[in-house]
Amino acid sequence: MSILIENKNVVPHIIKQFFAMVHRQHNKQIKILRSDNGTEFRGLKSYFQESGILHQTSIRYTPQQNGRVERKHRHILKVARALRFQANLPLKFLGECILTVVYLINRTPSMLLDGKTPYDVLFDAKPAYTQIRTFGYLCYALNENRGRDKFDSRSRKCIFVGYPYGKKGWEVYDIETEEYFVSQNVKFTEDIFPFSSKEKISETHINESGWPVDPIDECEEGNESTNFATTNDLGAAGATLRNDVERIQSNEEVHRAAN
Repeated sequence: MSILIENKNVVPHIIKQFFAMVHRQHNKQIKILRSDNGTEFRGLKSYFQESGILHQTSIRYTPQQNGRVERKHRHILKVARALRFQANLPLKFLGECILTVVYLINRTPSMLLDGKTPYDVLFDAKPAYTQIRTFGYLCYALNENRGRDKFDSRSRKCIFVGYPYGKKGWEVYDIETEEYFVSQNVKFTEDIFPFSSKEKISETHINESGWPVDPIDECEEGNESTNFATTNDLGAAGATLRNDVERIQSNEEVHRAAN
């Protein structure tokens, strides 16, 4: 589970909600909370004391004392950057990248869990993979706007940006209206990244017949043309060679005329 926040002032409220969810859904009590010395935890001191929760903090400038969290944080950010770079998405989609990464990691088998997934260990059930889609790909969601005209498009051109929490559907981003929404009626076209399609089109070369040219073929043709040398490139030796060639050609012409 991951939650995006705009500022640290909401951290105490979110932690209390998380503790209550763990107790209600999994019948477990949080005993120890380990963190750094962030100011967002100061307002929870009385809550920890009343609930009997031990709050352990690391020493200043010693993040290795909280190494497990630091490593997982680095893992999430690395995969999130990979998703964003693959789809060539703007930086504003970094939050959606992080949420998607956490969703996928929780459903990925781990050697530390004997081949099980975190989802399997937590819920004692196998996760479903039928809803997994490629992040950032082009998709078309059903246009459910009741105010649309009969001749309006029945679908909305979108990109897939994640899995909404607690809903059976996909979260998509409308490219034209720049709107986020959740839909179950989505047609995926998992071979196009809309935000990188312009670069792909610009990189595609078209020949005189209107067909795309393979860049590899262009490179080979360029090498052939650059490897061909003329007598003009050979200096004085080239001038001598050129004179010999002209003399031979003139002799051949005289011989043909005589015959």
